Amino acid sequence: MLFSAVAILTGPGAAAETDECPDVEVIFARGTFEPPGIGATGQGFIDALRARLPDQSLTVHAVEYPASLDFPRAADGVIDVVNRVRAVSERCPLTDIVLGGYSQGAAVAAYATSEEMPAGYAPPAPMPSPLTGAAADRVSAVVLFGRPSTFVTRLAVKDAPPSVIGPTYQGRTLNLCAEQDPICAAGGLDRAAHGTYVGNGMASQAADFAAGRLRGQ
Repeated sequence: MLFSAVAILTGPGAAAETDECPDVEVIFARGTFEPPGIGATGQGFIDALRARLPDQSLTVHAVEYPASLDFPRAADGVIDVVNRVRAVSERCPLTDIVLGGYSQGAAVAAYATSEEMPAGYAPPAPMPSPLTGAAADRVSAVVLFGRPSTFVTRLAVKDAPPSVIGPTYQGRTLNLCAEQDPICAAGGLDRAAHGTYVGNGMASQAADFAAGRLRGQ
């Protein structure tokens, strides 16, 4: 979950580790029922982004969480995202971080950007503090595919907080919803639309957006 159990490196070793830092790290959360990894939509996005960055090194972190119907466990993914962003930003301050997710994973990514919990909602322990300050500055882009609407989220978990993008991240976030996707589109009726994000060009659209947001571009 974290870089080799070291959050902050100091002394001579720090320079050596920084030399090994990638230009870009993508932190991506897969959708419900996808096997561990980044999932099909995540892979489509990564492939498209790599094609746009031929001269830059890029690493990928697959968010660790169950991605199951036990939706409260999405909090595990939020914790992993926040810890990973902090670890990368401290160890590799020049690395651009791209945060992304598909379906339930998009909600995980969105929750990770939230700067505060809604009134009356108690987050599960050990939920870390919000991503602000230097860690937030390292996140160059956020790309969300099929992020569940509040209506859908609350069908799964009554009184769940909405997955709202925090103010710090709104200008660097691309929120993609396929036409008629019932998970994210109000009144959407085409269940198959939720699986079209690679083939419908939106993965490429997200790659264009993320590549254009990188500090090195």
